[in-house]
Amino acid sequence: MNERFEQLIDTLEGKLKLLLEKYIALEKKNQSLQLVLEQYEADNENLEQKLFDLKHQNDLLKNANALLGSDEYKRETKLKINALVKEIDQCIAQLS
Repeated sequence: MNERFEQLIDTLEGKLKLLLEKYIALEKKNQSLQLVLEQYEADNENLEQKLFDLKHQNDLLKNANALLGSDEYKRETKLKINALVKEIDQCIAQLS
C-alpha cells in the first residue's frame, strides 16, 4: 500500500513539474506578446497621427485649389471664408 502512495506521489510530482514548466513557458510567451502588442499600439498611434496630418493637408490643398479657380470645392471654401470673416468681425467688435 505504501508503494502505491509513493507511486501516486511521484506521478503527482511529475505532473506538477510539467505543469510548472508549461506555466513558465506561457508566462514568457505572454510577456513577449505583450511587447509585440505595445509595439503595434505605438505603430497604430503613429499611423493615426499620419492619417490626421494627411487629411489636414488634403483639406488645405482643396482650399488652395478652390482659391485658384477650381469649381469643385468652391462652396466649401466660400463657407470657410465667410466663417473667418465673421470671426474677424467679432474680434474687431470686441476691440472697439
